[in-house]
Amino acid sequence: MSKILVIAEHLDGKLNSSTARAVSAAAAVKPEAVDVLVLADNVAALAAEAAKIDGVSRVLTVERAENAHPLAAVLAPQIAKAAAGYSHVFAPSTTFGKDVTPSVAALLGVAQVSDVMSVEGAHTFKRPIYAGNAIVTVEAEPSHPVVATIRTASWPAAATGTNNAPIEAITLDITLPAHTRYVGLQSGKSDRPDLQSASKVVSGGRGVGSKENFDIIFKLADKLGAAVGASRAAVDAGYVPSDLQVGQTGKIIAPELYMAIGISGAIQHLTGIKDAGTIVAINKDGEAPIFEVADFGLVGDLFKLIPELEQALG
Repeated sequence: MSKILVIAEHLDGKLNSSTARAVSAAAAVKPEAVDVLVLADNVAALAAEAAKIDGVSRVLTVERAENAHPLAAVLAPQIAKAAAGYSHVFAPSTTFGKDVTPSVAALLGVAQVSDVMSVEGAHTFKRPIYAGNAIVTVEAEPSHPVVATIRTASWPAAATGTNNAPIEAITLDITLPAHTRYVGLQSGKSDRPDLQSASKVVSGGRGVGSKENFDIIFKLADKLGAAVGASRAAVDAGYVPSDLQVGQTGKIIAPELYMAIGISGAIQHLTGIKDAGTIVAINKDGEAPIFEVADFGLVGDLFKLIPELEQALG
């Protein structure tokens, strides 16, 4: 039987929702157990939060001062050591997971399976390739542990609140490398919802025209209580910072509502929103590719349509 170890992602003392999504993927394997590994310098609150996720059998914790910051060189050796006896190691396909998991796979001597979007069997998975233009079925070697990143946009977050998994502190007899040190973290701060976890997202593209004009996107997002995103073209043009980019080379998201305004719909952008619930497109070009995937489309001048939409919203 399979036994899966899910690596918890956290920031500022709180679990990222990507952890619960990785647990959902683990449950799809139908394993004997799904354990969550929490590595931090202060694990108590994080472990308690992880223990409430439905489907979690046990929470393992490693509390060390070196784990204060998510450095791959520090975390990967601990994860590889803790993975002994597990058939699978799952981590979210986020910046955190993409940084740490390849090192874990290398230490365990296996090839990583990336961006798992569906589980076909204990060792068989589907993942996107060619910027999402094709879906490939990958089969991992059954005699080796499976190390995989989970495409979080493809999985719902496991419910929380009804579970009360046991928490167990473990000690790893391991000397951590000292060649990597934490310098600092620079991240944007916003009162708007987080782009990757928001239920509603309003995105602007090159058609918005300028950095100043992007205010129309921000205002509509505030009206809807939505996060703000952007196409790669808008980011490359300097309208907004790169942390708002949606797409294969940006953030892959799955909101309930996605509004694409002035976005033509390049394939790398569509890859990032393919799991969205309802897609609304506004573009003056009626032949834009975005309309092929949109549930609702408006052809016209966004600078005329958006104020009318805001007025209708009251």
